[in-house]
Amino acid sequence: MKTYTIIGGVNGTGKSSLTGVLKAQRSDLGQIIDVDKITAQNGGSAILGGKIALERIRECLGKGLSFTQETTLSGRKTELTAQEARERGYTVRLFYVGLDSAEECLQRIENRVAHGGHAIREEAVLRRFAGRWEAVSKVLPYCDEAHFFDNYNGFVEVAEYVNGELIVKGSKLPLWVEELQKYLS
Repeated sequence: MKTYTIIGGVNGTGKSSLTGVLKAQRSDLGQIIDVDKITAQNGGSAILGGKIALERIRECLGKGLSFTQETTLSGRKTELTAQEARERGYTVRLFYVGLDSAEECLQRIENRVAHGGHAIREEAVLRRFAGRWEAVSKVLPYCDEAHFFDNYNGFVEVAEYVNGELIVKGSKLPLWVEELQKYLS
């Protein structure tokens, strides 16, 4: 079964860490396409990193290979890729990781930079945080399954999207899941 796995979330929420957790638990992620890692491996040019990532996605789709992409879901590219993947017979799934505030995202990015990681412009984080539910809602129609993880203190699955409905898990919901519920209803 060929699968397109989307690891989504605003910058700083823990997409790469969730990818690591999923890699340890699953054997069906296929080629992992992480534009930040590709950028770092190619001299730090975000433009070159993005081009290489897009080439790898095209190659996987063309050959019918399973692949995983880490993304903020901003822009239309992930939506279009999910649509194309579905048309090509892929199973499409989303693993989304969230936090309650943009400030938490910015603090985690600041901590990452202090430990040698890459920076993201504050205005980009704030813009992506503000538009996160619209971005999620554009990808969901193409997803065969979607799982939502809170990363306040480790990854806890707090909801899943099934048959057009957000099904919450547990009794104590993070603020962001409540916001997503309202947005989708």
